[in-house]
Amino acid sequence: MDTSTEKHPARLDLPPLHLGDLTIDVPVVLAPMAGVTNKAFRRLCREYGGGLYVTEMVTARALVERRPESMRIIDHDPDETPRSIQIYGVDAVHVGQAVRMVVEEDRADHIDLNFGCPVPKVTKRGGGSALPWKTDLFTAIVRTAVEEAARGDVPVTIKMRKGIDDEHLTFLEAGRIARDSGVAAVSLHGRTLEQHYSGIADWDAIAQLREALPDVPVLGNGDIWSAEDAVRMVEQTGVDGVVIGRGCQGRPWLFGDLQAAFEGRPDRFRPGVADVARTIYRHAELLVETFGDEAKGLREIRKHVAWYFKGYPVGGALRARMAQVPDLATLRELLAELDLDQGYPGDAVEGPRGRAGTPKRAQLPHGWLDSRELGDAERLGLVAAELDVSGG
Repeated sequence: MDTSTEKHPARLDLPPLHLGDLTIDVPVVLAPMAGVTNKAFRRLCREYGGGLYVTEMVTARALVERRPESMRIIDHDPDETPRSIQIYGVDAVHVGQAVRMVVEEDRADHIDLNFGCPVPKVTKRGGGSALPWKTDLFTAIVRTAVEEAARGDVPVTIKMRKGIDDEHLTFLEAGRIARDSGVAAVSLHGRTLEQHYSGIADWDAIAQLREALPDVPVLGNGDIWSAEDAVRMVEQTGVDGVVIGRGCQGRPWLFGDLQAAFEGRPDRFRPGVADVARTIYRHAELLVETFGDEAKGLREIRKHVAWYFKGYPVGGALRARMAQVPDLATLRELLAELDLDQGYPGDAVEGPRGRAGTPKRAQLPHGWLDSRELGDAERLGLVAAELDVSGG
């Protein structure tokens, strides 16, 4: 794999990230992504660079009920450290019970709380990025989680968005509440719920939050597609670290680039087609191992194919066949059809990836925006919000 240094001189000497007693030497966090950041993908990313690698989001209620899928989501490799999970909940009691279970059974070294998910099935029930609007509910959940996690000295962080839309921003108030509740760090995605993943992330808002919370680490998320983007974000906003979401889809080596940049080294991974093919196959093998089922593992790899080959000269017909691959043997055959001598395509591979979409009207419970406090009817409506194992 080419690790060219020619075109990418950006570098940054950023100190380690401290979360309670944890020290994250490379201040980079893998954002939880449903169906993506499972144990297999986390291992691939960890092999390239250091950081904090968070599980897929799991609902508090599913954890308390010990549903098999929820237990799979929070499972870690024996050598995975620190172990980090993200919990989503809309009820302080369920969240507290879930955190207590995780801590008492020593299942994680770090817990993140999700207040950033923009998926309609989550927000229309008051969860995710809709929840900080209700300051009493938000405060109760964060305080309860921090108190329960403190029993085992496990740091709690939160991840959130700017707010519901430009008229209903919550990030500054929510950040202060979280800090006062004892969280170890606050992460902000510089978009509103209404934006989903469209438009441009507002790094100015991230800088605002950094300035407003000088006594707790603040992490920035949004539009980091390269190590150079991460460097620019730190320089423009003053954040203590960065959170990587869609930018690493199909590019686990991005974490190697990030570590190099943060350590002041200019080298970057520039994989040719042969390198990408090897990584896809290894990813598929790890997925089979993770799920203990070859068919399930290959169904999971299909979504990654387009991400891995973004910008590479791979024909549509071959991509389509890979998107329906049934087993490892077939995947090997299809990868062998590639022109493995093709090098790194350059700029075609860089830049945005994953679904961007368009702004969408926020789907919220009826009357959600009428008050900053949770009403009795709304409280009853939250009961159904944690029925799924994962909110993504």
